[in-house]
Amino acid sequence: MWIRERVKQLTSKYNTSCPYQLAKSLKIHVLQHDLHPEIRGYYKYERRNRFIVINSNLDENYQRFVCAHELGHAVMHKKVNTPFMRQNTFLSVDRIEREANKFAAELLISDACLKDCIFEQMTTYDIASLHNVPLELVELKCKGLF
Repeated sequence: MWIRERVKQLTSKYNTSCPYQLAKSLKIHVLQHDLHPEIRGYYKYERRNRFIVINSNLDENYQRFVCAHELGHAVMHKKVNTPFMRQNTFLSVDRIEREANKFAAELLISDACLKDCIFEQMTTYDIASLHNVPLELVELKCKGLF
């Protein structure tokens, strides 16, 4: 529940739910780099500087998700370097990876929009497609609401 509240505080304060705009407002440098295909991105804290590195080979929508996930690390795990986000991060049992995924879900899918989608009896696939996010993120968000 605290993750949802933290996301609400940030989106309200900076008047955006765009992970790139939030990163900019929080003075977090977002870089794109040609990374190995298994590596989606990572967060790095170095000498009071914060960086999000995103694999430039990913499609635009997945890059947005990776930015949101890594922003979760930057906000909630400020001084913890995350070596890399692999493809299978949704299967991770690591607490900080689960928290970063939850942060991304809360940031990229609003409660109101999700409730409207459910009211219209949309499937999780439809909701994922509508929001341009991975299916697992919708499932994670739904768990938090019900």
